[in-house]
Amino acid sequence: MSLAKIHAEILAIRIIPNVDRVLAESFQLKPNHRSLAVFTSSVDDVGYTALDEATKRADVEVVYAKSFYAGSAHASGPLSGEMIGILAGPTPDEVKSGMDSIIQTAESDAYFEAINEEKTHAIYAYVVARTGSYLSKEAGIQQGEPLAYLIAPPLEAVYGLDAAIKAADVRLVKFFGPPSETNFGGGLLTGSQSACQAAADAFREAILSVAQNPLHY
Repeated sequence: MSLAKIHAEILAIRIIPNVDRVLAESFQLKPNHRSLAVFTSSVDDVGYTALDEATKRADVEVVYAKSFYAGSAHASGPLSGEMIGILAGPTPDEVKSGMDSIIQTAESDAYFEAINEEKTHAIYAYVVARTGSYLSKEAGIQQGEPLAYLIAPPLEAVYGLDAAIKAADVRLVKFFGPPSETNFGGGLLTGSQSACQAAADAFREAILSVAQNPLHY
């Protein structure tokens, strides 16, 4: 079944070429991290995936990444969205390269999938073929290992994760107990790339079964 894609929108971006010393201390920046790229995204999990991708394409590190409470529908302003992310690097050019990668990932590669016509019911079943420094640290795995990044509304997340873990030779390395800041849930699974894909497919199918008949048990 082909599901409609829901892409994230990068809402605001700013580059700080030479970060102030006090702010650098607040973010515990390394001595060579002189520049920052700051952005907000309308979808948090796509933003985190894009941050990880940036660490593979530029000399940057993720120094801050947080979701906002209740999601973009209840954002604090029109440019807030669901999350804020900050990259640090040695030069403005490096953090700009990282930001270019984030935009490309959000526009083309990573997306939620709508499981109803109104696009009010959606899931994230994305396979990271090779993790960068950010997601590998979050998951507690070696950099370069695959991940299945699985997110859904609360009940669907629990049911879908169980199906995903049973469907393939994968292990759960991070559990996002529902509700998250944006009222979803899910987890990160690792294994071979093919196993992660099988887990993501099983996650999607399990949640579709819930959506099609939510009260059948």
